[in-house]
Amino acid sequence: MMRVGVDVGGSGTKAALVDVTTGGLVSERVRLETPANFEFDQMVDTVAEVVRQVGHEGPVGVGFPAVVVRGVVKSPPTAHEFEDWVGRDFGAALSKAIGVPVTVLNDADAAGLAERSFGAGRERDGVVMVFTLGTGVGSAMFVDGVLVPNTELGKLYLANRSEVSENQVASRVRQEEGLGWSEWGGRLAEYLDHVERLFTPDLVIVGGGVSRKHQKFLDIVDIDAEVVAAQLRNHAGIVGAAVAASSL
Repeated sequence: MMRVGVDVGGSGTKAALVDVTTGGLVSERVRLETPANFEFDQMVDTVAEVVRQVGHEGPVGVGFPAVVVRGVVKSPPTAHEFEDWVGRDFGAALSKAIGVPVTVLNDADAAGLAERSFGAGRERDGVVMVFTLGTGVGSAMFVDGVLVPNTELGKLYLANRSEVSENQVASRVRQEEGLGWSEWGGRLAEYLDHVERLFTPDLVIVGGGVSRKHQKFLDIVDIDAEVVAAQLRNHAGIVGAAVAASSL
């Protein structure tokens, strides 16, 4: 079964045709610049164009950096402060523009779906949590294989902190503050300890570009749950979005 997956990022919008039975890309990845102003109609046109360039007529899945409920955007896009997105039916607009069924979901949920389906969380039951560490902190949670959408756990507050946790533990923060792996890993350990107290996961998967260097910091995390690095990286958002469209 083939589906087009689209991953909308703050700087680039990427798409490819995916075999959702294997998680493999079966076309070249297409990338266009994401409109800098994140204007709604321009975003619709951009997603429609990457899908057109992929060249497959069929259902489409789109990962988008916001809380999304049945295609309707419920929060400003994560990397921007565009309140006018709230309440807009992005899914319906895309379906009309592309001419096929489209499902839209949170981008971290899309990456989590890919990891749960084909990566480190494959065939794992219980509570599985996936965290993407980048500009912010994205989260996805699965209970016996079922996605609990829009968890947004990067917005948690830790004890005695005045800022949300993603402003402490995102990979961006490590770079901006010049933190060593040990100090930043300690922050991540505190964050995941807090998450464990709330949700008691069986498996925690740490993703994002920083997962390539997991050997530098994962040993610092000492919680009861098993903690592993993500296996799918560059294409996780595309693959997960395509998986989300597999029921269309």
